[in-house]
Amino acid sequence: MTSTRDRQRAAARARLEKAMAERASQARRRRKTQAVLGAGLALLLVVGGTVWMVAALGGDDETETPTASSPATSTQCAWSEMPKEGRPEQIKDVGLPPETASTVGTQDMTIDTNLGQIGVRVNLADTPCTAASFTHLAANGFFDGSKCHRLVAEENFKVLQCGDPSVTGKKWTELDGTGGPSYRFMEENLPTDKRPPYPAGVIAMANTGQPGSTGSQFFIVYGDSELGPDYTVLGTITEGMDIVEEVGAAGHDNAFAEQAGGGHPKKQVVIKSLTMSQPKS
Repeated sequence: MTSTRDRQRAAARARLEKAMAERASQARRRRKTQAVLGAGLALLLVVGGTVWMVAALGGDDETETPTASSPATSTQCAWSEMPKEGRPEQIKDVGLPPETASTVGTQDMTIDTNLGQIGVRVNLADTPCTAASFTHLAANGFFDGSKCHRLVAEENFKVLQCGDPSVTGKKWTELDGTGGPSYRFMEENLPTDKRPPYPAGVIAMANTGQPGSTGSQFFIVYGDSELGPDYTVLGTITEGMDIVEEVGAAGHDNAFAEQAGGGHPKKQVVIKSLTMSQPKS
C-alpha cells in the first residue's frame, strides 16, 4: 500500500511535468509569433526599399504639372468677321488668323518698299493677337503692292499711314484708306500711361475710333504725336526711319484736310512685300 509520503511525491512530480509542458508550449508559440513578425518586417523593408528606389531613381522622368503661377505661353484671340453680303470692294478676304496666339518672344517685321526696307520689332507679350493677324496677312501677300496712302505732318502729329490693300496703281482715289481685311479685332497695348503716348519711332494700328475696330492699317510715327491712347502700339522701328522722315519732309497734297487731317504723300511709298519672322525667344 502506497504511503502518504509517496503520494505527495507523485503529485509534486505531476505538477512539475505539467508546468514544464506548459512552458514548452509557450516557448513554441513565441517562436512562431516571432517568425511571422520577422517575415512581415522583412517584407515591409523590401517593399519600402523598392518604393524609395523608384522615387529616387525615377524622379527625373516625372513630368512637372503646371501650376496656377506658371506663366501663360499663349492667348485666345477673337476675330469679328464682316458679313459676306454687302462687303465693299475694298475689303480683301484672306480668311481668319488662328484663334490662339503666342505670348512668348519677339517677331521681326520687314516692310520692303520702293524706297528701301523698314524694320520693326514686335513684342508678343504686348500684342499677341495683332502680331498673329500680321503674320496671317503677310503669309497671304495681303500688303504686297499696296501704297502708303496718308501722311500727316503737323507739329504734334507726324505719321505715315499704310496697310490698305486696295490702294494700288498710280492714281489716288476718294476711297483710299477705307480698305482692310474681312475681320476686325480688339486693341492691345494701349499707351494710357505714356507721355507722349506715341513717340517717334513706334508703329501703331489705325482704327475707326471705336473699340474692336482694328484691322490691317497701321501708321509709323516719325515725330512725337499727341494722339489719344486708343490705338494699339504694335512695335518699335529698328531700321528705315530715315525713309519715313524723307517722306514726311516731302509733304502731302492735303487731300484729307477736311477729315482726319493730312493727305496723300507726295513722295510715294509702295510696299513691295511685308513679311513676319518666326517668333524668337
